[in-house]
Amino acid sequence: MIAGSLLTRFAPSPTGYLHLGHVVNAIYVWGVARRGDGKVLLRIEDHDRIRSRAEYEDALLEDLEWLGFLADRRREPVVRQSDRDAVYAAALARLRRTHHVYACDCSRKIIGSERYDGRCRDRGLSEAPGRTLRVHMPRGLERFTDLRLGSVEQSPADQCGDLAIKDRDGNWTYQFAVTVDDIDQRVTLVIRGEDLLSSTGRQIALARMLGRATPPEFLHHPLIFASSGEKLSKSADDTGIRRLRAAGVSAAEVIGRAAAAVGLIREPRPLTAGKVDELLREPVGGGRTRPVPSA
Repeated sequence: MIAGSLLTRFAPSPTGYLHLGHVVNAIYVWGVARRGDGKVLLRIEDHDRIRSRAEYEDALLEDLEWLGFLADRRREPVVRQSDRDAVYAAALARLRRTHHVYACDCSRKIIGSERYDGRCRDRGLSEAPGRTLRVHMPRGLERFTDLRLGSVEQSPADQCGDLAIKDRDGNWTYQFAVTVDDIDQRVTLVIRGEDLLSSTGRQIALARMLGRATPPEFLHHPLIFASSGEKLSKSADDTGIRRLRAAGVSAAEVIGRAAAAVGLIREPRPLTAGKVDELLREPVGGGRTRPVPSA
Protein backbone atom coordinates (compact mmCIF):
# COMPACT_ATOMS: atom_id res chain seq x y z
CA MET A 1 0.00 0.00 0.00
CA ILE A 2 1.46 3.35 -1.02
CA ALA A 3 2.14 6.00 1.60
CA GLY A 4 -0.80 8.26 2.24
CA SER A 5 -3.43 5.75 1.07
CA LEU A 6 -4.20 4.51 4.60
CA LEU A 7 -7.74 5.42 5.62
CA THR A 8 -9.17 4.39 8.95
CA ARG A 9 -12.18 5.49 11.00
CA PHE A 10 -13.31 6.41 14.49
CA ALA A 11 -16.85 5.10 14.74
CA PRO A 12 -18.63 5.59 18.08
CA SER A 13 -22.26 4.69 18.73
CA PRO A 14 -24.35 7.52 20.28
CA THR A 15 -25.97 5.25 22.86
CA GLY A 16 -24.15 6.79 25.82
CA TYR A 17 -21.28 9.10 26.71
CA LEU A 18 -17.62 8.52 25.84
CA HIS A 19 -15.40 6.86 28.45
CA LEU A 20 -11.70 5.98 28.76
CA GLY A 21 -12.16 2.92 26.55
CA HIS A 22 -13.12 5.19 23.66
CA VAL A 23 -10.02 7.27 24.34
CA VAL A 24 -7.88 4.13 24.01
CA ASN A 25 -9.48 3.52 20.62
CA ALA A 26 -8.81 7.13 19.60
CA ILE A 27 -5.16 6.80 20.63
CA TYR A 28 -4.71 3.79 18.38
CA VAL A 29 -6.77 5.19 15.49
CA TRP A 30 -5.05 8.57 15.33
CA GLY A 31 -1.66 7.23 16.37
CA VAL A 32 -1.49 4.51 13.72
CA ALA A 33 -2.96 6.82 11.06
CA ARG A 34 -0.34 9.47 11.73
CA ARG A 35 2.49 6.93 11.76
CA GLY A 36 1.27 5.54 8.44
CA ASP A 37 0.74 8.96 6.83
CA GLY A 38 -2.97 8.15 6.69
CA LYS A 39 -6.28 9.84 7.37
CA VAL A 40 -9.10 9.38 9.87
CA LEU A 41 -12.78 9.74 9.08
CA LEU A 42 -15.51 10.07 11.70
CA ARG A 43 -18.57 7.85 11.41
CA ILE A 44 -21.56 7.88 13.78
CA GLU A 45 -22.79 4.30 14.10
CA ASP A 46 -26.41 4.97 15.02
CA HIS A 47 -27.87 1.93 13.27
CA ASP A 48 -29.69 1.14 16.54
CA ARG A 49 -32.33 3.85 16.33
CA ILE A 50 -34.00 2.74 19.55
CA ARG A 51 -30.97 3.37 21.79
CA SER A 52 -29.24 6.17 19.87
CA ARG A 53 -29.81 9.73 21.11
CA ALA A 54 -29.02 13.12 19.57
CA GLU A 55 -27.75 14.40 22.92
CA TYR A 56 -25.18 11.58 23.07
CA GLU A 57 -23.95 12.42 19.57
CA ASP A 58 -23.63 16.10 20.47
CA ALA A 59 -21.69 15.18 23.60
CA LEU A 60 -19.29 12.79 21.89
CA LEU A 61 -18.50 15.32 19.15
CA GLU A 62 -17.82 17.96 21.81
CA ASP A 63 -15.67 15.57 23.87
CA LEU A 64 -13.62 14.54 20.84
CA GLU A 65 -12.89 18.16 20.01
CA TRP A 66 -11.99 18.85 23.65
CA LEU A 67 -9.58 15.90 23.64
CA GLY A 68 -8.03 17.13 20.39
CA PHE A 69 -8.89 14.15 18.20
CA LEU A 70 -10.01 15.80 14.96
CA ALA A 71 -11.04 13.83 11.88
CA ASP A 72 -9.27 14.70 8.64
CA ARG A 73 -12.63 15.03 6.86
CA ARG A 74 -14.17 17.34 9.45
CA ARG A 75 -15.17 19.88 6.79
CA GLU A 76 -17.50 17.28 5.28
CA PRO A 77 -20.93 16.47 6.76
CA VAL A 78 -20.83 13.94 9.61
CA VAL A 79 -21.48 10.45 8.26
CA ARG A 80 -24.38 8.87 10.14
CA GLN A 81 -25.64 5.36 9.54
CA SER A 82 -29.20 6.61 10.05
CA ASP A 83 -28.79 8.68 6.86
CA ARG A 84 -27.64 5.73 4.77
CA ASP A 85 -30.76 3.61 4.25
CA ALA A 86 -30.47 3.89 0.47
CA VAL A 87 -26.84 2.68 0.57
CA TYR A 88 -27.75 -0.34 2.70
CA ALA A 89 -30.81 -1.13 0.59
CA ALA A 90 -28.67 -1.12 -2.56
CA ALA A 91 -26.14 -3.43 -0.90
CA LEU A 92 -28.94 -5.77 0.18
CA ALA A 93 -30.28 -5.87 -3.38
CA ARG A 94 -26.78 -6.76 -4.57
CA LEU A 95 -26.54 -9.52 -1.97
CA ARG A 96 -29.90 -10.99 -2.97
CA ARG A 97 -28.72 -11.48 -6.54
CA THR A 98 -25.96 -13.90 -5.54
CA HIS A 99 -26.87 -15.30 -2.10
CA HIS A 100 -29.85 -16.68 -0.21
CA VAL A 101 -31.48 -13.93 1.88
CA TYR A 102 -34.49 -14.99 3.92
CA ALA A 103 -36.84 -14.01 6.74
CA CYS A 104 -36.58 -15.60 10.19
CA ASP A 105 -39.11 -15.50 13.05
CA CYS A 106 -36.88 -17.11 15.70
CA SER A 107 -36.53 -15.26 18.98
CA ARG A 108 -33.29 -15.13 20.96
CA LYS A 109 -34.83 -17.61 23.39
CA ILE A 110 -35.45 -20.09 20.58
CA ILE A 111 -31.95 -19.66 19.14
CA GLY A 112 -30.40 -20.05 22.59
CA SER A 113 -26.83 -19.13 21.61
CA GLU A 114 -24.78 -16.75 19.46
CA ARG A 115 -24.89 -19.18 16.54
CA TYR A 116 -28.02 -19.33 14.40
CA ASP A 117 -28.51 -22.78 12.91
CA GLY A 118 -30.50 -21.80 9.82
CA ARG A 119 -33.76 -23.40 10.86
CA CYS A 120 -35.80 -20.80 8.91
CA ARG A 121 -33.60 -20.97 5.82
CA ASP A 122 -35.99 -23.07 3.74
CA ARG A 123 -39.33 -22.12 5.30
CA GLY A 124 -40.11 -19.43 2.72
CA LEU A 125 -41.39 -16.93 5.30
CA SER A 126 -42.48 -13.55 4.01
CA GLU A 127 -40.46 -10.52 5.06
CA ALA A 128 -42.58 -8.70 7.61
CA PRO A 129 -42.22 -6.48 10.71
CA GLY A 130 -41.06 -8.48 13.71
CA ARG A 131 -38.97 -10.85 11.59
CA THR A 132 -35.19 -10.88 11.20
CA LEU A 133 -33.64 -10.79 7.74
CA ARG A 134 -30.70 -13.18 7.33
CA VAL A 135 -28.21 -14.29 4.69
CA HIS A 136 -26.93 -17.84 4.35
CA MET A 137 -23.23 -17.83 5.27
CA PRO A 138 -21.18 -20.31 3.26
CA ARG A 139 -18.86 -22.67 5.09
CA GLY A 140 -15.15 -22.01 4.99
CA LEU A 141 -12.22 -20.60 6.93
CA GLU A 142 -11.28 -16.95 6.96
CA ARG A 143 -7.59 -16.33 7.56
CA PHE A 144 -6.19 -12.86 8.19
CA THR A 145 -3.27 -11.21 9.91
CA ASP A 146 -4.06 -8.81 12.72
CA LEU A 147 -1.43 -6.06 12.84
CA ARG A 148 -1.08 -6.52 16.59
CA LEU A 149 -2.15 -10.11 17.32
CA GLY A 150 -0.71 -11.89 14.30
CA SER A 151 -2.32 -14.74 12.33
CA VAL A 152 -5.99 -15.46 13.03
CA GLU A 153 -8.27 -18.16 11.63
CA GLN A 154 -12.07 -18.10 12.00
CA SER A 155 -15.05 -20.02 10.65
CA PRO A 156 -18.03 -17.62 10.48
CA ALA A 157 -20.59 -20.33 9.63
CA ASP A 158 -19.60 -22.20 12.80
CA GLN A 159 -19.28 -19.09 14.97
CA CYS A 160 -22.45 -17.21 14.13
CA GLY A 161 -24.31 -19.21 11.49
CA ASP A 162 -26.48 -17.28 9.04
CA LEU A 163 -25.82 -13.60 9.59
CA ALA A 164 -28.60 -11.14 10.48
CA ILE A 165 -28.94 -8.24 8.03
CA LYS A 166 -31.92 -6.52 9.66
CA ASP A 167 -33.18 -7.17 13.18
CA ARG A 168 -36.73 -7.73 14.37
CA ASP A 169 -37.19 -3.98 14.90
CA GLY A 170 -36.20 -3.18 11.31
CA ASN A 171 -32.74 -1.85 12.17
CA TRP A 172 -29.79 -2.65 9.94
CA THR A 173 -27.45 -4.78 12.04
CA TYR A 174 -23.99 -3.75 13.17
CA GLN A 175 -22.30 -6.50 11.14
CA PHE A 176 -24.03 -5.53 7.89
CA ALA A 177 -23.90 -1.73 8.29
CA VAL A 178 -20.21 -1.49 9.17
CA THR A 179 -19.22 -3.90 6.40
CA VAL A 180 -21.14 -1.88 3.81
CA ASP A 181 -19.77 1.39 5.23
CA ASP A 182 -16.17 0.20 5.10
CA ILE A 183 -16.64 -0.84 1.47
CA ASP A 184 -18.45 2.35 0.46
CA GLN A 185 -16.03 4.66 2.28
CA ARG A 186 -12.96 2.74 1.07
CA VAL A 187 -11.60 2.13 4.55
CA THR A 188 -8.25 0.34 4.31
CA LEU A 189 -7.53 -0.27 8.01
CA VAL A 190 -10.06 -1.10 10.75
CA ILE A 191 -8.81 -0.35 14.27
CA ARG A 192 -10.99 -1.49 17.17
CA GLY A 193 -10.98 -3.32 20.51
CA GLU A 194 -10.23 -7.00 21.02
CA ASP A 195 -13.88 -7.59 21.97
CA LEU A 196 -14.73 -7.27 18.26
CA LEU A 197 -12.09 -9.71 17.03
CA SER A 198 -14.71 -12.45 16.58
CA SER A 199 -16.60 -10.19 14.14
CA THR A 200 -13.70 -9.95 11.73
CA GLY A 201 -14.00 -13.23 9.86
CA ARG A 202 -17.71 -12.81 9.26
CA GLN A 203 -17.20 -9.22 8.04
CA ILE A 204 -14.46 -10.32 5.65
CA ALA A 205 -16.76 -13.06 4.32
CA LEU A 206 -19.71 -10.69 4.00
CA ALA A 207 -17.59 -8.08 2.23
CA ARG A 208 -16.53 -10.71 -0.30
CA MET A 209 -20.17 -11.67 -0.81
CA LEU A 210 -20.83 -7.98 -1.53
CA GLY A 211 -18.01 -7.83 -4.06
CA ARG A 212 -14.96 -6.67 -2.08
CA ALA A 213 -12.25 -9.14 -3.06
CA THR A 214 -9.48 -7.60 -0.92
CA PRO A 215 -10.52 -6.86 2.67
CA PRO A 216 -9.17 -4.01 4.77
CA GLU A 217 -6.41 -4.70 7.25
CA PHE A 218 -7.32 -5.05 10.93
CA LEU A 219 -5.78 -4.09 14.24
CA HIS A 220 -7.49 -5.08 17.51
CA HIS A 221 -6.17 -3.24 20.54
CA PRO A 222 -6.39 -4.16 24.25
CA LEU A 223 -9.36 -3.12 26.37
CA ILE A 224 -9.68 -1.37 29.71
CA PHE A 225 -11.43 -3.53 32.29
CA ALA A 226 -13.38 -2.36 35.31
CA SER A 227 -12.55 -3.63 38.80
CA SER A 228 -15.29 -6.25 38.34
CA GLY A 229 -13.33 -7.74 35.44
CA GLU A 230 -15.89 -6.58 32.87
CA LYS A 231 -14.89 -4.34 29.98
CA LEU A 232 -15.87 -0.71 30.36
CA SER A 233 -19.34 0.22 29.20
CA LYS A 234 -21.05 3.54 28.63
CA SER A 235 -22.54 3.20 32.12
CA ALA A 236 -19.04 3.24 33.68
CA ASP A 237 -19.52 6.71 35.06
CA ASP A 238 -16.24 6.90 36.97
CA THR A 239 -14.33 6.70 33.68
CA GLY A 240 -16.75 8.85 31.69
CA ILE A 241 -15.16 11.80 29.89
CA ARG A 242 -17.96 14.15 30.96
CA ARG A 243 -17.42 13.34 34.62
CA LEU A 244 -13.64 13.65 34.37
CA ARG A 245 -13.99 17.03 32.66
CA ALA A 246 -16.36 18.22 35.37
CA ALA A 247 -13.83 17.13 38.00
CA GLY A 248 -11.20 19.39 36.44
CA VAL A 249 -9.10 16.68 34.77
CA SER A 250 -7.37 18.06 31.67
CA ALA A 251 -7.63 16.52 28.21
CA ALA A 252 -3.93 15.59 28.29
CA GLU A 253 -4.40 13.88 31.66
CA VAL A 254 -7.37 11.89 30.33
CA ILE A 255 -5.36 10.68 27.34
CA GLY A 256 -2.46 9.77 29.63
CA ARG A 257 -4.72 7.76 31.93
CA ALA A 258 -6.12 5.82 28.98
CA ALA A 259 -2.65 5.11 27.56
CA ALA A 260 -1.38 3.85 30.92
CA ALA A 261 -4.45 1.66 31.43
CA VAL A 262 -3.52 -0.46 28.39
CA GLY A 263 0.24 -0.43 28.94
CA LEU A 264 1.27 2.05 26.26
CA ILE A 265 3.08 4.00 29.00
CA ARG A 266 4.16 2.71 32.40
CA GLU A 267 2.62 5.46 34.53
CA PRO A 268 -0.08 8.04 33.75
CA ARG A 269 1.31 11.33 32.51
CA PRO A 270 -0.19 14.12 30.41
CA LEU A 271 -0.26 13.38 26.67
CA THR A 272 -1.75 15.51 23.93
CA ALA A 273 -3.71 14.07 21.02
CA GLY A 274 -1.09 15.40 18.62
CA LYS A 275 1.61 13.25 20.23
CA VAL A 276 -0.11 9.84 20.47
CA ASP A 277 1.74 8.57 17.38
CA GLU A 278 4.91 8.66 19.49
CA LEU A 279 3.52 5.78 21.56
CA LEU A 280 3.53 3.52 18.49
CA ARG A 281 7.08 2.91 17.40
CA GLU A 282 7.73 -0.55 16.02
CA PRO A 283 7.18 -0.91 12.23
CA VAL A 284 4.99 -3.69 10.84
CA GLY A 285 3.97 -4.68 7.30
CA GLY A 286 2.55 -2.22 4.81
CA GLY A 287 4.26 0.76 6.40
CA ARG A 288 2.27 0.34 9.62
CA THR A 289 3.52 0.51 13.19
CA ARG A 290 3.02 -2.06 15.89
CA PRO A 291 1.92 -0.59 19.24
CA VAL A 292 4.52 -1.14 21.97
CA PRO A 293 4.99 0.59 25.34
CA SER A 294 7.25 3.60 25.10
CA ALA A 295 10.04 4.29 27.56
